[in-house]
Amino acid sequence: MFAITGITGNVGGELARTLLAAKQPVRAVVRDMGKGAAWAERGCDLARADIGDAAALAAAFQGVEGVFVLVPPNFDPEPGFPEAHATAGTLRFALEQARPGRVVYLSTIGAQATQTNLLSQHTIIERVLGELPIPIAFLRPGWFMENSSWDVAPARERGVIPSFLQPLDKPVPMAATADIGRVAAELLQETWKGHRVVELEGPQRVTPNEIAATFADLLGIPVRMEAVPRDTWEPMFKSQGMKNPTPRIRMLDGFNEGWIEFESGQAALEREKSR
Repeated sequence: MFAITGITGNVGGELARTLLAAKQPVRAVVRDMGKGAAWAERGCDLARADIGDAAALAAAFQGVEGVFVLVPPNFDPEPGFPEAHATAGTLRFALEQARPGRVVYLSTIGAQATQTNLLSQHTIIERVLGELPIPIAFLRPGWFMENSSWDVAPARERGVIPSFLQPLDKPVPMAATADIGRVAAELLQETWKGHRVVELEGPQRVTPNEIAATFADLLGIPVRMEAVPRDTWEPMFKSQGMKNPTPRIRMLDGFNEGWIEFESGQAALEREKSR
């Protein structure tokens, strides 16, 4: 049995479908049992647990061969990342209690970066989980290709896509959620000792300009990228309701300046780094 958190999302859903296709039993760990109904119809066991409920998570992880952990994203964390510290403690307690055979934690490219940014939340959780005497794989994909779905409307309506990734001709390491789910499924079905770091990106890096060209081909209209000036980011994010935009800004800086990168450099589809 494999327990999957985040099964209602793109990565967790692909992971579950891959395991089910391989005739592996799956336990869907959901916050809302109603949203888990479709997975129950597919033959999954259901367990209700919130990422902040240590006891419920421990029960959901009990007796399974492997656990996939996906932490809901927090784009506007409080200073010092208290939410990530709390989540790390909750996960550590739950995994210590349940002692599954192995764990795959969905982390991120740049989790090893020393400069504080939005992705530091994963750095914090990796550090805490790394203290557990349980086989753990930290899966670190690049920028999600599905982030481009936000570009559909401006591309179609104005032919101009605002880009925070800059320069516009700088290749960005990206990964598709389907591939992330597939690799996670492979990892869960493997056996290993200790801790692993698995880095994942597509066959080639993609520039913002290339994304615009792809939209132009698909829509049949001229589409171009337009860099959003760096000095406008903070007031823009605050106007959208963010209270603490600095971590998000620093994450974008990290991609643009190159200090958010894979530990092993270019991952070339998939590369493992021993720890």
